[in-house]
Amino acid sequence: MPALASWPKPRYTGRIMPALPTAILFDLDDTIIQAYAKPEEAWWRLLERFRGELPDDADRFARMHRAILEEGRTFWSDPVKAARWRLDLAGARRLVVRRALARLQLADDVLADRIGDAFTELRRQEYKLFPDAHDTLDRLRAAGIKLALVTNGAALTQRAKVVRFDLEHRFEHIQIEGEFGKGKPDPEVYIHVLGRLGVPPQACWMIGDNVEWEVVMPQRLGMRGIWYDPHGMGLPADSTVRPDRILTRLGELLE
Repeated sequence: MPALASWPKPRYTGRIMPALPTAILFDLDDTIIQAYAKPEEAWWRLLERFRGELPDDADRFARMHRAILEEGRTFWSDPVKAARWRLDLAGARRLVVRRALARLQLADDVLADRIGDAFTELRRQEYKLFPDAHDTLDRLRAAGIKLALVTNGAALTQRAKVVRFDLEHRFEHIQIEGEFGKGKPDPEVYIHVLGRLGVPPQACWMIGDNVEWEVVMPQRLGMRGIWYDPHGMGLPADSTVRPDRILTRLGELLE
């Protein structure tokens, strides 16, 4: 790990930020824990396990990998479909792989489901906490900041992550889509959390890796929207979103 002095400084985007707010809302997946980033690399590793059951032609293998990624992007680009299936990621992955295999004239639902389920298990096994997550949360709490965890996804799946990574006692309020009944970016999600914390939106920040959920809607409601970019990818060149701040490490909040 590089020395602190060598880390990039927090990036601001033109708006004046207060030192610290009264409350901060955190996303979970790919913000507190590393969960779903780099799907291209994860799918390739997973498919390697099934090489004996897939076409041994290198070009067809690569086309299968590409087909799964493309079908996945198409599947999740539909907001209505995404809102339904993010509560059943295992089922969604099965559908995506079925469509990818069928597209390559390799229709085999049994094999597709095995591949989809294996990917779900691979992701579960590889969840890990971002290195500075616990320390940052603990220091913010010690400073008197009210913290809430706001995550989309199924109740059992997300609650298991909260327990596994020892997060429950670190937040005053934890709101999971599958338990609450609505998910980001529904305005009621944020409004309910603010009510539970007893703070106005102007006194609150939202932090996460999804610009629509953790920047655009929070800003629309009067909060500060902070984009978490742990891999330093930067916003797309044509993006019109203006985060109030961009972080590559959670610890930058306290620097």
